Amino acid sequence: MIIESFQNEKIKYITKLLTDNRFRKKSEVFVVEGKQENERAQQYDFEPIEFYICESIFKGEAPKQKIHLVSDKVYEKIAYRGTSEGIMGVYKTKESDLSSFKPKENSTIIIVEGVEKPGNLGAILRSCEAFGIDALIVADGKTDFYNPNVIRSSVGCLFGMEVFHAKNNEVYEFLQKNNFNIYTTIMDETSEDLYKRDFTKRSAVLFGTEHSGLSDFWYGKGENTLIPMNGSIDSLNLSNAVAITCYESLKQKK
Repeated sequence: MIIESFQNEKIKYITKLLTDNRFRKKSEVFVVEGKQENERAQQYDFEPIEFYICESIFKGEAPKQKIHLVSDKVYEKIAYRGTSEGIMGVYKTKESDLSSFKPKENSTIIIVEGVEKPGNLGAILRSCEAFGIDALIVADGKTDFYNPNVIRSSVGCLFGMEVFHAKNNEVYEFLQKNNFNIYTTIMDETSEDLYKRDFTKRSAVLFGTEHSGLSDFWYGKGENTLIPMNGSIDSLNLSNAVAITCYESLKQKK
C-alpha cells in the first residue's frame, strides 16, 4: 500500500521528527535522508527502525527493515532535497560520553564552542572525517548532531566520527587529564602560526563562534594559534578555518 495522503499519521510523525527538535530528542530517534547517508549510518552500526521509500525514485536493494512506500508528492513534501534518491530512514540515536573516549598518543581533536548553525557543524564534521581527526567536541553547543541539516551537510560523515557534547569545564578537565596540547584561536599579538604547532602529539584546537570567537573561559588556558594569511581580510569563516587545521594535522602525521 502506498501512502498518498499528507494527513497519514506516519507522514505527520516523520515530518515532526524533521522539524521539531524537542520531539526528536524526546523520541530518541532521528531521520536520515539519501542513499549514501543511509548506507553510512548502517555501515557504522546505527540501528534502523523503518524506511520511507518512493519507488519511482529509489534505485537499489531495498532495506530489510519495515518499509513505508510513499507517493511522489508525499516524498516531495517530506524530503529536504530532491536529489536524495527516494529513501529516508529512521534510526535510534546513540548516547556518547566524553569520558568514554580513549585518545591515541598522537590524537588530534577539534573543539567548537557555542556553534549554532547546523550547516556549519555539518561542514566541520565533513572536514574532520576526511582528514582523520579523532574526535569532534561541541562545547556549550546550541545545536545537536542529529539535526537533519547537520546530517545533510556532513553527507553522513557524522556516523563515522567520535562526537561529543560537553560543558566548557568538562572539556578542559578532559584535556588536562589526558595531557593534550591546547591550542586556542584568539586574536592576540602573541599568537604562533598554525604550521609551527606540533600535531604529532596529542593536540586539541579550539574554535569559537564566527560572531564573537572563543569565550572568556578559554583565555589563558592554551597556546594561542592563528592561520597565517596574506590578504587584507583578517579572518576566515569557521568551517574553512577548521578544514585548514584538520589538513595541517594530517600533513604532519603523514
